[in-house]
Amino acid sequence: MNPRYLHSIDELDNLVGLMPKEREEMELVTKTFPFRANEYYLSLIDWKNLHDPLRRIVVPDPRELKGGGCPDPSCENNFTRLPGLQHKYDQTGLLLLSDVCGGICRFCFRKRLFIGCVRETIHDVSAGLDYIRSHPEITNVLLTGGDPLTLETRRLEAVLKELREIGHVNIIRIGSKMPAYNPYRILNDPALAAALARYSTPEKRIYVMAHYNHPKELTNISLQAIELLHRAGVVVVNQTPVLNEVNSDPAIFTQLFRKLSFAGISPYYVFQCRPSLGNRVFQTPVERSFEIIQQAWETCSGLAKRARFVMSHATGKIEIVGKTANHVFMRYHQAADTADIGKMLVFKSNPLARWFDDYLNNAVHDTLPFGIPKMHWLF
Repeated sequence: MNPRYLHSIDELDNLVGLMPKEREEMELVTKTFPFRANEYYLSLIDWKNLHDPLRRIVVPDPRELKGGGCPDPSCENNFTRLPGLQHKYDQTGLLLLSDVCGGICRFCFRKRLFIGCVRETIHDVSAGLDYIRSHPEITNVLLTGGDPLTLETRRLEAVLKELREIGHVNIIRIGSKMPAYNPYRILNDPALAAALARYSTPEKRIYVMAHYNHPKELTNISLQAIELLHRAGVVVVNQTPVLNEVNSDPAIFTQLFRKLSFAGISPYYVFQCRPSLGNRVFQTPVERSFEIIQQAWETCSGLAKRARFVMSHATGKIEIVGKTANHVFMRYHQAADTADIGKMLVFKSNPLARWFDDYLNNAVHDTLPFGIPKMHWLF
């Protein structure tokens, strides 16, 4: 099976049958934020349920047009060294290989790639590879976009080959939602598994950074694709944002964490949904997101709760590590300025905060009353 891709609401209507009003609303949304999906993923949706979580992930919602957000909430432009090459953290380089995905997530933090005319990805990555060669501090490279698995295997393999010839690059990561959106991309192309097996070695592994947002996406077919990746020597981990009306429920996250760990997929990051254009409807307040994850872990094994809950802020990956009735505790898990890595931050509780910037005017500078160890104050 090679599922057909749909790019318009007209095609979606022909496939599933839409009510005239919802079709009109969706078409209005797509004038700003494009639509893309495929028949496999759409078949997983219960079309009788307007609140189906997978519908929320991929089908346009008129609430996306209510404003707010910005095109580049993590200020990726500040760390773009060459077209298609980002270098924010010393040890990590990013190559943006594609501006195409298996589906367009409605909450995408890089939706500027789909709505703007300025290209940030590049077909010829030779300059980016030269940059990586000349920076020995880069020990791992993330291939991203868009989705690198939308590329032809021969093009992806050419990049893998060149990266493997760079001695200081020990880890290659491929950020992809294709195992969820279209597992047949992996199952139907033996050359892809062969290429991954060729360049994922016992000393230097390839990691696939999967994007399962809801347990419904972990179908039998999808898990067959994961097994093929495992057999190729690829390590598969998962990352997902907390998404309002998709997985913003402890029971859903418990199911997701469990199913991932049962299948040998390590939960890696849980993100606070970034404030990109149109994303307000998907954002759950930070402290509520933290509580959802903590409650979800109550009935999970240690293997199922290895993820860190972070915000990918312009200044770094800020992990939320705890809260009391009055305060929220954070630390820099990773930082653009290496001097900030590990620094603790304490803020007054703000139940309405949806992003790190919402806390900055509430920073705590004095000693807390409950005898915690001395902390490094950043603000």
